[in-house]
Amino acid sequence: MSRTKGRLGQSPSTRQQRVGEEIRHALSRVLAEGDLRDPGLAGRIVTVSEVRMSPDLRVATVFVSPFGDGDAPTLVAALRRARSFLRQQVAAAVKLRFAPELRFEPDRSFETAGRIETLLRRSDPGSDPGADDGKA
Repeated sequence: MSRTKGRLGQSPSTRQQRVGEEIRHALSRVLAEGDLRDPGLAGRIVTVSEVRMSPDLRVATVFVSPFGDGDAPTLVAALRRARSFLRQQVAAAVKLRFAPELRFEPDRSFETAGRIETLLRRSDPGSDPGADDGKA
């Protein structure tokens, strides 16, 4: 789970991270089984990359991406329609006092990493004006 800071500038607690990972694993199992009736999810392979928990563990923000080249907004819309079923499945798999509300968001980290890689490849290491080229 990511070490990004929350709303108040605090890193997630160990408990938030542990619960987030449990929910990520539970959702991955449910989605892999393919027992979903929504046509937007039928036959789709979904990657659950991260789950961020709210400090009170009542809200789980689930970051997902379609495996391969797929339409992330369509996938997220389908998961939002199946939210009730998925919440029931998570509640059965992960023992918590409250079943967390699931909020699905597209995972943009792969896009960001791709843009950074493209920018790094474009830069010419020999064009750094601060670099010492050994000429006197």
